Amino acid sequence: MWIIIAAAGLILAYIIFTYNGFASLRNRARGAWADIDVQLKMRHDLVPNLVATVQGYAQHEKGVLEDVARLRSKAQELNGIGDIGGNEAQLSTAIKTLFAVAESYPQLRADAGFRDLQKQLTEIEEHIQYARRYYNAVVRDLNTKCDTFPSGIIGSWFGYRHLEYFQAADDDREAVKFNMGGQGQ
Repeated sequence: MWIIIAAAGLILAYIIFTYNGFASLRNRARGAWADIDVQLKMRHDLVPNLVATVQGYAQHEKGVLEDVARLRSKAQELNGIGDIGGNEAQLSTAIKTLFAVAESYPQLRADAGFRDLQKQLTEIEEHIQYARRYYNAVVRDLNTKCDTFPSGIIGSWFGYRHLEYFQAADDDREAVKFNMGGQGQ
């Protein structure tokens, strides 16, 4: 009788321990996603200033400016991690294109406000990259726990499922690098 009670106690303790592990990973993933979201919002807040600054010097680059503005607006409407990741990759590419266009305008590259925006965007891109790595590491741990036995069974009892990774596009695996007007970056 004592052996059965002890075995039941151990099983219950394992279930509680496993549940708490899932809860911890879920909360860490939520916190990591919140960090990514903050960085994305900071980037989105800089985009209108960037477009306005470039527009003042490069008015005939209307298509590039409209593309950046459109992707920024779209980014603020999306909810799913996959959709957000895809749009953010497109926005990064559009910002790279915008900075490539800016290289053709020496007066723009010399503008202190433009250089400050470049620096801020570079820092934000680096923070996004670090936050993405952390988020994806937590998601990997949670997904592994969902896939292993017997924790996967316990997780499914309590509704824990795989989370989606926040992926960079194939051509966007690094932080955006901007040329700071010959200062080297």
